[in-house]
Amino acid sequence: MTTLVLDGGLATQLERLGADLRDDLWSARLLLEEPELIRAAHAAFFAAGADVATTASYQATIPGFARRGLDVAAAERLIRLSVELAGQARDEAGHGLVAASVGPYGAYLANGAEYTGDYDLDEDGLYAWHLPRWEILAAAGADLLACETIPSYPEARALARLLAGTTGVKAWVSFSCRDGERLNDGTPIREVAALFAGNPKVVAVGANCTAPRHIPGLISCLSGGLPVVVYPNSGETWDAAGRRWLGLADPVEYGQAAMEWQRAGASLIGGCCRTTPEHIRQIRAHLA
Repeated sequence: MTTLVLDGGLATQLERLGADLRDDLWSARLLLEEPELIRAAHAAFFAAGADVATTASYQATIPGFARRGLDVAAAERLIRLSVELAGQARDEAGHGLVAASVGPYGAYLANGAEYTGDYDLDEDGLYAWHLPRWEILAAAGADLLACETIPSYPEARALARLLAGTTGVKAWVSFSCRDGERLNDGTPIREVAALFAGNPKVVAVGANCTAPRHIPGLISCLSGGLPVVVYPNSGETWDAAGRRWLGLADPVEYGQAAMEWQRAGASLIGGCCRTTPEHIRQIRAHLA
């Protein structure tokens, strides 16, 4: 099977371009204030060899924009804009796909809950919360939806229900994981992946926003089912007290690791937090 190279950390590249993302809306704030910077970030990843641009809708939600005083129509326009900007970068590059990011409920909370799965909503509540943005993104013209950084079984079930009720869409589903076997809420990834087994709308299942050292074990847990998508963090660790990243992630080492993930069975490979166009360039070089 052909390996697709995904992009890297959109927020990381936006910060490298000068954006200040210290905000509850994170990269979604730039949809309102500096959309051209988002298109430039997508373009940098395509130039580095990415086959897929993942949109800036991870933290773009109607209630999130409402906290800024935007009405529903304005919020909907910004969510659609995220897909348009990625599409413009794709068209300028002359190749590639657009994956509309469906971030977790925890991203909206902006309290780190995507790393624990500790939510104040049950499955029905999560379904209702996701539905408005889901409907916008499903109709926005992206090639597929990227359901990503999902930390819990109830949220995965809610997304499975949304997929079942939506015609004409494709998606990958990617979980944030605490180790080489389990989601951040402790559910075995094999159990959660079973929700999507045999679903023709699902192009891959896997893990993102997860330490690289856990990826081989997670691929092993998922082998024999749907194609596997992996795009872990760079390998640095977040110092919450100091509000800074610690450690050094070498793009060359990351590219070498990507080659091992491919050999282990992953067929969609990219990067998440703290990965740059150079990481993607190294993935492309090593997989080639």
